[in-house]
Amino acid sequence: MNSEVIIMVAPNGARKTKTDHDSLPVSIEDTVSEALLCFEAGASALHAHVRGKQGEHVLDAGLYRELVGEMARRVPQMLVQITSEAIGIYSPEQQVECIQAVRPQMASMVLREISSDFDNPEYARDFFAWCDDNAVHIQHIVFSAEEFGHFLDYRDRGIIPAAHRCVLFVLGRYNVDFQSDPGDLAPFLQHDLDGLDWFTCAFGRREQECVLTAIEAGGNARIGFENNLFLPDGEVAPNTAALVHSLAGELARRELRPATAASAAQRLGIRSA
Repeated sequence: MNSEVIIMVAPNGARKTKTDHDSLPVSIEDTVSEALLCFEAGASALHAHVRGKQGEHVLDAGLYRELVGEMARRVPQMLVQITSEAIGIYSPEQQVECIQAVRPQMASMVLREISSDFDNPEYARDFFAWCDDNAVHIQHIVFSAEEFGHFLDYRDRGIIPAAHRCVLFVLGRYNVDFQSDPGDLAPFLQHDLDGLDWFTCAFGRREQECVLTAIEAGGNARIGFENNLFLPDGEVAPNTAALVHSLAGELARRELRPATAASAAQRLGIRSA
């Protein structure tokens, strides 16, 4: 277990709106303001989504560049990861086009999506090689132990470069009512995680319990309104920053601490192009 835990925040996601929670950030201004609160509470990285004029999920390079610019101005020490999430409306080509247009320091990619349900690994290979050449750090998102097996296989075969060691385990995506259980992590832990920078996020009210189980096993956390609106005591959280504050308190009780953005960047191998 690392004494420092990287906390990444996902304050909005692709699907929730203000009808889910009044404080869910939709605009770039609100997202950056929430990121600042999360940074002050102990988070070192932002998992960023942008929304269109109707509040819908978009992969818009111009909006992402605006968000990255505002983060650099207002929260310059925080790492920024943009999402390429398809949510069934974007093709792998559109996902790649967006990331290549933005050239962010960090991006997330669902392995199943970029490989067309694992039917086109060569397209994924070319994209990952481009990321390696252009200093774009990729966090590979997997929703099951089976998908993680594909990740490990792709690394063994060189489809995913050896330097790509960051992966996010998503718990609860296939559970009833999207409610995770700490036991959902067990199938992932059956694999060899040595040498990987791995994170866990968890749908539902047991989010903190799930990520603490991951931390105890040597992982890092992604938390926020994208996956959960509730504090561990069952109360609705006022914002994602409150979730970060609660997790940071639990880390302190375990004699752990949130990683700074600088130490997180060093551990993850974030570099400039």
